[in-house]
Amino acid sequence: MKVAMGQFAVSREWQENTDICIGLMNQALAGGADLLVLPEGVLARDIADPDLVLKAAQPLDGPFVTQLLAVSQGNNLTTMMSVHVPTEGQKALNVLIAIRNGEIIAEYVKLHLYDAFAMQESQRVNPGREIPPLVDVAGMKVGLMTCYDVRFPELARRLVLDGADVLVLPAAWVKGPLKEMHWELLTTARALENTCYMVAVGECGPRNIGNSLVIDPLGVAIAKAPESAALVFADLDPQRIAYARSVLPVLENRCFARPELKPL
Repeated sequence: MKVAMGQFAVSREWQENTDICIGLMNQALAGGADLLVLPEGVLARDIADPDLVLKAAQPLDGPFVTQLLAVSQGNNLTTMMSVHVPTEGQKALNVLIAIRNGEIIAEYVKLHLYDAFAMQESQRVNPGREIPPLVDVAGMKVGLMTCYDVRFPELARRLVLDGADVLVLPAAWVKGPLKEMHWELLTTARALENTCYMVAVGECGPRNIGNSLVIDPLGVAIAKAPESAALVFADLDPQRIAYARSVLPVLENRCFARPELKPL
């Protein structure tokens, strides 16, 4: 599978972000990518106006997603990103969507909300309550995660036990002391401990670190982006997964059952 990581700084104007996403989709397609991963919350963002995620939220049949679906029509490029969708209680849902050939083929509502490091995503966003689906892309199975999810190893392990070869992580990873180290450490750990690929794509700009990366099943970073806007390609090889699982059979050797969601 050839994957493309489309890293950019999200604007407060949704139409500007639409144009950027469309441009990245066209470049990824021209570059032969099977999968394009974009950051978290690509609809609109403004660090001076945290309520913008609510004011700019759109339903999945709104103009933002509709325009991207139109561009995806007639080809096999799978594009993944997260967007904010209105929901009850004057809040939003943080929804990771996968689109291909004019359709939304998968949805995942973010489970773990970023109530940490003096921030509180739950003030404006309601959490999901379902395990993400797997998406078939170019003969490999892709599991869906979003940003803060990476700090919870149970979700990654559950997705891999469900059959994921690749974990995808759209993110808006906030800058701060040790945060870049946390990003690389956690994404590498999730790949290595599950002997799978990790494709982690971060928003860049004044608040977030960028630094998108692809980690292979033995913890090797095979592609990295800088702190600025970029489109970076990498090839994911099923034989590398098979080799990693033959020399490091952690999935076979585990003593714990498959993780399940806690009851409400």
